[in-house]
Amino acid sequence: MFNKKTIRDIDVANKKVLVRVDFNVPLKDGGVGDDTRIRAALPTITYLLDHHAAVILCSHLGRPKGGPEEKYSLKPVATHLEVLLGRKVDFASDCIGAEAAAAAKNLQPGNVLVLENTRFHAEEEKNDLEMAKQLASLADVFVNDAFGTAHRAHASTEGVTHFLPGVAGFLLEKEIRYLGQAVADPQHPFVAIMGGAKISDKIGVIRNLLKKADTILIGGGMANTFLKAKGLELADSLVEADSLPLAAELLKEAAGKIHLPVDLVLGDKFEAEAAVKNIVVGNVPAGWRVLDIGPQTVEVYAKVINGAGTVVWNGPMGVFEFPNFAKGTYGIAKAVADSKAVSIIGGGESVAAIQQSGLADKITHISTGGGASLEMLEGLELPGVAALQDK
Repeated sequence: MFNKKTIRDIDVANKKVLVRVDFNVPLKDGGVGDDTRIRAALPTITYLLDHHAAVILCSHLGRPKGGPEEKYSLKPVATHLEVLLGRKVDFASDCIGAEAAAAAKNLQPGNVLVLENTRFHAEEEKNDLEMAKQLASLADVFVNDAFGTAHRAHASTEGVTHFLPGVAGFLLEKEIRYLGQAVADPQHPFVAIMGGAKISDKIGVIRNLLKKADTILIGGGMANTFLKAKGLELADSLVEADSLPLAAELLKEAAGKIHLPVDLVLGDKFEAEAAVKNIVVGNVPAGWRVLDIGPQTVEVYAKVINGAGTVVWNGPMGVFEFPNFAKGTYGIAKAVADSKAVSIIGGGESVAAIQQSGLADKITHISTGGGASLEMLEGLELPGVAALQDK
């Protein structure tokens, strides 16, 4: 399934290795708020250090506007990485230019250098080959371990491979094995759970999964649009009016594969303190809006999940940030955790929900990439992966 070279396939001893990691982490009070993505990169970093490489790490962080912004500096990430690795980590205040070049040149095998945010240069997102060439000049080999940005052709993900041999790190390999396998050759019954606000964000995924999955369980805001397409009145609920014809078409194409909620939890406003009402699926009364799937739906969906061979979940079932409207998402999280299926969760909000529910250790694979995991599920080739050397 995975036909690209990895760091196991090359000799890295005494070489300078440029590693594109995904250190796009939330910062809080001058430090790292959540280090999940940093920890996910540790197996690759440790392997390279153990094999006597000099490790140069580059990443983006946040959305700076094409120039340096202090709040998006990777300095706190470098400091946090020192603690996780238990060794000194050098930091260069730019990713290209004289300082980066000097720091990379002086880096000895067994040591680590973190470069400043690649997006402090507008050229990064334009996949500018001059910037890519400068990044590549710092090292002998390139390793992509940033699955979260593998769907973007940027200077630090795709561009550098024009100047350096590129291979995959362990995280990238693991992501593609699991997500690729789920799409190409899943264990049946294959159940996909799709949530989140909009159908329009996930049309390609739903279409691709209709060809592969045995059942698609729908929740979240996108369920409203499907229900409206079936002729129900949704009152103040979030509905994508533009996507109604598409929803009707998908229901027709799906031939019974798409399952919609049988009951709903309503709020009288979009607030944590909203009044709560449960209804069996039907017209939503005026002044109310759908904010979660109901307990009967959780029960029905849990039975389907319980019999699955493979489960892929992307997107929450309701507004789980509000405790009164989180029961649907947490109920599905528990069903996925309890099932014996190969379970794969992708997309920031579903990952946050599974972590908050305390069930993350019962999931086979939690993806670190939102957009990238969606594109994999859509069956698309990711430019950051395509650019690496074949086995």
